[in-house]
Amino acid sequence: MVTPLKSAVRSHVWAAGCDHAYLSERAPESVPAPPVEADAPAWARAQRAVHAGTQTVEVTLHGTGDQAVVLQGLEVRVTGRRTPPAWNVYQMSPGCGGGLTPAGFAVNLDAPRPLARPVAGNDSGTRLPAPAFPLRVSATDPAVLRVTAAATGCDCDWYLELRWSGPGGSGTLRLDDDGVPWRTSAATGRPEYGFAGELGRWSR
Repeated sequence: MVTPLKSAVRSHVWAAGCDHAYLSERAPESVPAPPVEADAPAWARAQRAVHAGTQTVEVTLHGTGDQAVVLQGLEVRVTGRRTPPAWNVYQMSPGCGGGLTPAGFAVNLDAPRPLARPVAGNDSGTRLPAPAFPLRVSATDPAVLRVTAAATGCDCDWYLELRWSGPGGSGTLRLDDDGVPWRTSAATGRPEYGFAGELGRWSR
């Protein structure tokens, strides 16, 4: 069966467009200055870096046919758990913030059976309701799912499965990093660095 859905995935989504951290085994003098959010995937690959503590994934979905598709639910699959690596933490911005916290789903990767839990958001004091399944999408009416996964004790590999149904049947769409799971690791107690722009280098 052909899945009547198309998806676009962003897996390097920073809070407020600036707040994020990565773990890398490289020494500070070997790590270039932090990128802007749009360049984060290439920067992280070059540093062999993984998401530190949390990772936010944003998925845009729309139908491919004339009729609507119903999104029934979201499942979290953890395929590997390891001891977090003893690497350095690199903060992308020294204390940034914003007035918008989008609504989405929160995942605790350390749980024996992680669940995608709906959470409300906030826009400068205005509450944004938590998302709720089922959701309907079509070729002209997309949906955006935002999932924030957190790890405090594991170095975890994980992906998502989206259950859907439509006029031609039902199925499951796997959401991942171009065919491989995402990787999010705990970073508690690791050396933490921020970039000192005036010095042109990382410092603790």
